[in-house]
Amino acid sequence: MTLTPDRVSPGQPGARRDAEQMSIEEAGQFATLFDRLVRGVEEVVLGKQHVIRLAFTALFSEGHLLLEDVPGTGKTSLARAIAQSVRGTNNRVQFTPDLLPGDITGVSIFDQRTATFEFHRGPVFANIVLADEINRASPKTQAALLEVMEEGQVTADGVTHRVAGPFMVIATQNPIEQAGTYRLPEAQLDRFLMKTSIGYPDQAATVRILEGAGRRAHDNRVAPVLSAESVVEVASLARTVFVDATINDYVARLVDATRSSPEVRLGASVRGALALIRTAKTYAASQGRHYVTPDDVKALAEPVLAHRLLLDAEAEFDGVSASSVIGRILVETPPPRSGEDQRADVS
Repeated sequence: MTLTPDRVSPGQPGARRDAEQMSIEEAGQFATLFDRLVRGVEEVVLGKQHVIRLAFTALFSEGHLLLEDVPGTGKTSLARAIAQSVRGTNNRVQFTPDLLPGDITGVSIFDQRTATFEFHRGPVFANIVLADEINRASPKTQAALLEVMEEGQVTADGVTHRVAGPFMVIATQNPIEQAGTYRLPEAQLDRFLMKTSIGYPDQAATVRILEGAGRRAHDNRVAPVLSAESVVEVASLARTVFVDATINDYVARLVDATRSSPEVRLGASVRGALALIRTAKTYAASQGRHYVTPDDVKALAEPVLAHRLLLDAEAEFDGVSASSVIGRILVETPPPRSGEDQRADVS
């Protein structure tokens, strides 16, 4: 398989079997394509390469991304740039308290000419959906995304409507301002593959941003690199990265440690463990490797698992954060030994 922009493979999208394993050459081509996507978005979101790489890792892991940060850090710009880098459909929904579930998923309207109800699709029927300030909508409206984020479909009036692949929800929320907002329930947080924040740019990036102050943010556009069909094929290729049994055991021990931690009331779910393996495969391929290492797991543990933890009230009062719990667990949970260490023991 040869990875090239817009045409990843001469075969049909998603035709590659999961039983096959990625080759060294394919890993190198994957990393080259991944870097090209990152560089394109980095022209818009300056100085945030690590966050951009996490975002594309979520895209090619066929998951959804939650961006939580204070206002003015570029959350919407990042989401819009990722959507533009894919030559597919993308819609933006501004979540407000008066937004209704039908405004997102669509509604059935009675057609007097045919005397039947016709389903009018909502903005969720797109390849990339930007849910801006998702915590400003009511819980009922937030819940309208549960089915489509997990199953890739919308059920209306007993009829199921599939969304086209690839499908990714990029949601943003502001953790500081609580007036007029509704906290996302744990069940919905668990639907997001990753949660990350952008943070403020460093001084050099800030100077570059100020030099372009004459341009409005939405005037900056990213040239598309991949078609929607190619994204599906690249995601299929990422699933073929090799994962050793010791890595699976390591992830299982990490997840189990979140459940037994004294500061945690509800630990990471099995969905969280699967998410960590899926993202580690994509992350390894983006580094040009066809196999997963313990360092891949460590790099992704916090953005993949932290938002799935429900902390004990006393721990929260003492200032404990989910990220600090994950950091402690990574220190206390020994990673699997490398092949070199095992060979040394045998000799």
